[in-house]
Amino acid sequence: MNTTPPGLPNPAVTPPRPTLVLLHASAASARQWDALAESLKSRFDVQALDLHGHGKRPAPDHGQPLRVLDDVALARAVLERSGGGHVIGHSYGAAVAVHLAAAAPGLVHSLAVYEPVVFRLLADHARGSPGASEAFELATGVWEHVRQSRLIEAAALFVDYWSGPGTWHAMPPERQQAVAARMPLIDQQFLALMQEPLPASVLARLRMPLLCLHGTRSTLAARQMATLLQTLLPQGRHEALEDLGHMAPVTQALGVNHRLIRFLNVELRSWHAPVGFAA
Repeated sequence: MNTTPPGLPNPAVTPPRPTLVLLHASAASARQWDALAESLKSRFDVQALDLHGHGKRPAPDHGQPLRVLDDVALARAVLERSGGGHVIGHSYGAAVAVHLAAAAPGLVHSLAVYEPVVFRLLADHARGSPGASEAFELATGVWEHVRQSRLIEAAALFVDYWSGPGTWHAMPPERQQAVAARMPLIDQQFLALMQEPLPASVLARLRMPLLCLHGTRSTLAARQMATLLQTLLPQGRHEALEDLGHMAPVTQALGVNHRLIRFLNVELRSWHAPVGFAA
């Protein structure tokens, strides 16, 4: 029998855990976030998603090239079922997270991203800059290799750019084959990221708690995007993590995860209701 006086919370009823959506980088999978998910599963309903063509999820079946909005839809469906939640993303997954926040700000209670590859913003606001030129050169190189069915060469170019020279040759053959097989999809991701709009006016109106992280040893393009986001998202917190590169959430997960957990702890203490857009 429930003996709780009317109007008081029932201690026998466990409040629902807030939802946390985790979005991985290209050529990775939801397993990228295993350590972070394990650390947070007692306090959050952790939803680490495989994006299209990664992990256990097939590529989209609509017969068209991949769109960023295809992956946005996966995360949005989770948030709609739970009434909203917190979102963390890395690289391509971080770009998906930014597009998600722009498309459905009322569902995103907080947003933390590590080096989102928001190439369209480079095209719109920093075209001709060294970082933009570097990013577009990478995308062109991947495109040319994929069009000529040189998937190994495309994968080597992609991996060594984001992880550092020699990384590709140090990978075991089975991992190389897995990344190479995904290069046609990654080529589509590059194209989608450059084509799908992300208006600065929409970004400026976001009012959920925001954390944008980047590494001081990352690529020029990633650092250029981080600088651009400081301008376009002045309402967020922007931090450079010393001696970390683009793949730090995978290769040096302990330090990155510690910062993400600290962000969530602070936001949960002060969060009462989703804010979404500014009026």
